[in-house]
Amino acid sequence: MIIGLTYDVKEDWEIQEGDPADINAEFDKPATIQSIINAIISGGHTVKIIGNFESLIRSVDNLGVDIVFNICEGRTGRNRESQVPVLLEAKKVPYVGSDGLTLGITLDKVIAKKLFQSEGIRTPRFFEARKGDDLEALNVIGFPLIVKTRHEGSSKGITSSSRVVDLAGLKRQVELINDQYDQPALVEEFIGGTEFTVAVLGNEEPKAMEPVQISIAGKVDMGEDFYTFNRFTADHLQYICPADISEILKEKLKAIAIEVYNCVDCKDFGRVDFRVDETGCPFVLEINPLPSLDTEEVFNIFPNTYSSNYNEVINDVIGFALKRYKLA
Repeated sequence: MIIGLTYDVKEDWEIQEGDPADINAEFDKPATIQSIINAIISGGHTVKIIGNFESLIRSVDNLGVDIVFNICEGRTGRNRESQVPVLLEAKKVPYVGSDGLTLGITLDKVIAKKLFQSEGIRTPRFFEARKGDDLEALNVIGFPLIVKTRHEGSSKGITSSSRVVDLAGLKRQVELINDQYDQPALVEEFIGGTEFTVAVLGNEEPKAMEPVQISIAGKVDMGEDFYTFNRFTADHLQYICPADISEILKEKLKAIAIEVYNCVDCKDFGRVDFRVDETGCPFVLEINPLPSLDTEEVFNIFPNTYSSNYNEVINDVIGFALKRYKLA
């Protein structure tokens, strides 16, 4: 097959005065793109570089590909991840991964959480907050809370100050999200405990992979600690797989991950993030249908648990998409 590759690299974003430090956090490193290219070639395919959404617009009528492997984040707005798949769909070009509706729903964490609730999937209680809102009245949850961006990924906007324990801290963080990221804040009850992420692969009968446990500075029992943008970039995070947890919890995480994947109609691959409280109860934080494929992250870690590797997983994902389009 000739496989086109759409993506964004960090260098694509020209940082402007006033931009948050993590403005391009979702974009990939060139080394990640090269790893994906190498993986696709290892499956016997030819890679055609397309690049970002602007490049796709210029070339979409003459792509000359059988299918597109899409990991493009798009540029601005809560529908940015939907831009590439919607354009490809309009042009009847097959592509790997979820469609524009799923990508839009899941990037907007408020909408995604409402869907989880409708399916009976446990997710932290939450409310949405804008500058000027009566936060004391909105907060029927109580403290502690964690304040996040509504429609960003890669822990953008999450710092050590995001966990708040009083009204003053809540007001500070909500205003920061409103001002710096120009969007409402998602305010969630803070779940103390442990953190996991579970990759899911496939379509008709998707399968959850081994849960990967997240460790911060050597601690798996995080308590009040949590994943932040700075910790990610400073290499304070470690991924543990197989996780040293009970079979009961392992199977529970895998089963819920598949529920979440099906709830938002994910295609080919995705990753579900969890917090597990001190009683062993899992809470779904989010699902990412455009998970990082950096070789230092989850998609290069869980394959070892079943004698596979990064290249094989990437080609498995392509195979799921080819089957969906009846191209294989």
